[in-house]
Amino acid sequence: MATLDIGVDYPELRDGVARICDRFPGQYWRERDQAREYPGAFVDALTESGYLAALIPEAYGGAGLPLRAAGVIVETIHRSGASAAACHAQMYTMGTLLRHGSEEQKARYLPDIAAGRLRLQAFGVTEPSTGSDTTQLRTRAVRRGDVYVIDGQKIWTSRALHSDLMLLLARTTPADACARRSDGLSVFLVDLRAASAGIEIRPLDTMINHNTTEVFLDGLEVPAENLIGTEGDGFRHILDGMNAERILLSGEAVGDGRFFIDRACAYAGEREVFDRPIGANQGVQFPLAEAHAGLEAADLMARKAAHLFDAGEPCGAEANMAKLLTSQAAWAAGEACFQTFGGFAFACEYDIERKWRECRLFRTAPVSTNMVLAYIANHVLGLPRSY
Repeated sequence: MATLDIGVDYPELRDGVARICDRFPGQYWRERDQAREYPGAFVDALTESGYLAALIPEAYGGAGLPLRAAGVIVETIHRSGASAAACHAQMYTMGTLLRHGSEEQKARYLPDIAAGRLRLQAFGVTEPSTGSDTTQLRTRAVRRGDVYVIDGQKIWTSRALHSDLMLLLARTTPADACARRSDGLSVFLVDLRAASAGIEIRPLDTMINHNTTEVFLDGLEVPAENLIGTEGDGFRHILDGMNAERILLSGEAVGDGRFFIDRACAYAGEREVFDRPIGANQGVQFPLAEAHAGLEAADLMARKAAHLFDAGEPCGAEANMAKLLTSQAAWAAGEACFQTFGGFAFACEYDIERKWRECRLFRTAPVSTNMVLAYIANHVLGLPRSY
């Protein structure tokens, strides 16, 4: 077991990212939210600064930073009132390519991803009929000569309309011919620029501006050379990426929680009712203090999970617990903030209602609270499998 060091905080990254976020105040995000527009200018600024290439090794043009550093980047974005959801997958989705791709694939794609010439920020996994039961997905890929022909449907594939490349998980061996549920799945790198036939991407209108889509695949031809790793081992190839995703989104949840606490404390110190600041009332103080304490505890689990990931240690339990605890802590902070602002929390100009809507997603995606609890019960506590 690696020596635990969860105190690394990267103040220089926090300062640099905060300066970029200062250029995109609340009005920018409110306008994107109301128009359901992709925040392209913000994503371009992060790309040009190199922050989205934080996890790509220096040999491929990235910064070669640990996952903990990437967590600090997204946390800072969310604490500022901005959202990393438009581009966070550019950080972690490439991990499957980095860890399991061939040298030729990495040399071909990673430098352009690091430089921002290519966007790999779409991940086609979830399907309408199978949901969280990834091993039972029905999208089928059949090898025909030098191509795979893919048919099926994906849903909640965020940023597919704003990405050049997409990682796609499909079944290459029928489930009834596999010894284990997780066998027979394969990962493909789909070039969306070249996929003019066989694919249709439709935007989904949701309660937040998340740029998510449905993807319909009908005879899509993908070159066999775009298979990532070994055919049939795709589920194992994406697991590390799922842990990284959960840890990074834990950082975002911590950032949202701190946004709420920052805003609520400032407002509670200024707002006067009955000739005194409302923050002098314990009925206002205590929910904020409790939310802060819960947020700090959840942050420690997120830091531990990132440390284990960076050390190459098993971290599935910690990644799931970090996602669970930070999502709960962010929601509690949001509720406390909402109550502190009272009626003004409903006013769009304060950005509370927008961030409140955004942070609710963490309790559902990328993995639901119930799935996390089932994992902890089975894999950590040793209780019988419930599904």
